Amino acid sequence: MASRKRPEVDIDHRASTPNTMQPEQMHSEISESLAPETSSAGKPGNYRKILRAIAPLPFVTVCGLAFGFIAGNICLALLLPNAPYTRDYIFYWATGQQLVRHANPYDPVAVTQIERAAGLPPKLNPGLMRNLPWALPLVYPLGFLSLRVGWILWFLLLLACLAVSVHLLWIIYGRPRNRRILLGYSFGPALLCVIFGQTSHFALLGLVLFLRLHRTRPFLAGMSLWLCALKPHLFLPFSAVLIVWVLVSRSYKLLAGAAVALAASCALTFAMDPMAWTQYSQMVRLSGIEREYIPCLSYLLRAWLSPNSIWLQYLPAALGCIWALAYYWPRRHSWNWLINGSPLMLVSVLVAPYSWIYDQGLVIPALLQGAFLTRSRNLLIALAFLSALVEVALFRSLTHPNDIVFWTYWSAPAWLVWYLIASHYKRAQTEEK
Repeated sequence: MASRKRPEVDIDHRASTPNTMQPEQMHSEISESLAPETSSAGKPGNYRKILRAIAPLPFVTVCGLAFGFIAGNICLALLLPNAPYTRDYIFYWATGQQLVRHANPYDPVAVTQIERAAGLPPKLNPGLMRNLPWALPLVYPLGFLSLRVGWILWFLLLLACLAVSVHLLWIIYGRPRNRRILLGYSFGPALLCVIFGQTSHFALLGLVLFLRLHRTRPFLAGMSLWLCALKPHLFLPFSAVLIVWVLVSRSYKLLAGAAVALAASCALTFAMDPMAWTQYSQMVRLSGIEREYIPCLSYLLRAWLSPNSIWLQYLPAALGCIWALAYYWPRRHSWNWLINGSPLMLVSVLVAPYSWIYDQGLVIPALLQGAFLTRSRNLLIALAFLSALVEVALFRSLTHPNDIVFWTYWSAPAWLVWYLIASHYKRAQTEEK
């Protein structure tokens, strides 16, 4: 039986084959990749029937765990008196309290007193909000709320950012009719970010909005990058290519949108605290972050080679930027952020000088792209299993928030390896046609 010729997708991004796939072509490719495979006789084989029957089970299991944790954490927020102050959320709440009092939001002594008075247990270390001052308008409203009310609203806001981001990705990738989108909603690091109350989901939303709008609404796409700037250390190789891409493609509207958003946030910050940037620089010099245990590969490199050489922690990011520019340049005339941006983001998270497991929700766009394009059910089951391994940490996080960092080094490399395998599988399948 003659097979219909399918459009080739350079998902492994080889320099020898320019990537000119447009969104419509990608939607068509996704639709074809989701079509049931048939044997030479035109009927599914028994092996494929068995796989198709059991394939939904990992997704149902992972999503059941995810929604169970979300529901459980809402109950904890409502019923247990210690839930809000055992999460990183308390750092942002205490910063908001300082801002409302017109005090230094980066004062470690004052912030620690607020956190202890609110109920932070002695066994947990106090912390500071280390985001750049242009992020202060984001936490300012928390200064007008009680600890518990602010926690519930913050929790729901982060959950909404995750839900909106995954829904937009579903639209970007052509509204595929399958269960694979559930991997985004139930991704382990993303759920951990919600439960801990971290700000990584704001950056995820900014990234997805950029992917959604950069073609049609470049000014708004540029404004959305302000959300990514809340954690700029997670976007270093990505940002290096973005800057060069803006210059090469002359996307000055996008640059203008980013400048307007940053200027507006800096103006609001100045109105709240005119000394914010000076206070931030003092905090950075005295914070002692170089002595902290940080569960990322950059920290491991410095710890193994020379613990006192801080520059080693930034070496992977520098090498990642060099690789990113070398990766971009041969593809500059056919660059596609929906496709080429995926390995950039995976590498950016991998080589970040500072990152925690809840920051890895930023790889959801890349993983969903791979999940939608691959026809290997085994790969999908493997991704669901890896995500479930991270979700196991949520059990510990509910009672031992500091213990989760010791076993998560494998996760960032695992997402990159999975994506490369999925890309290779798709390439091999395309070459067989």
